[in-house]
Amino acid sequence: MILLRMCTVSLLLSGIVACSKPGKPDPDRRPDPQAHATQLRDVIQQPIDRAKATDAAVQAAADAQRAQIEVQTGG
Repeated sequence: MILLRMCTVSLLLSGIVACSKPGKPDPDRRPDPQAHATQLRDVIQQPIDRAKATDAAVQAAADAQRAQIEVQTGG
């Protein structure tokens, strides 16, 4: 019974939050497009940078493995 009440209250509150309108933006203040573009560029660039770093680490490990194989096989 308590669980049913909690679910009902939760649904009502989420409906109120979903239907509420955000505050009006200040008409005198314009957004800075450069700041938004920089943030977007940074978000897009992060996984690319991580992939490049991972690729470098994988290449270094592969080179070390090849060198070790050469030493062991005498080639």
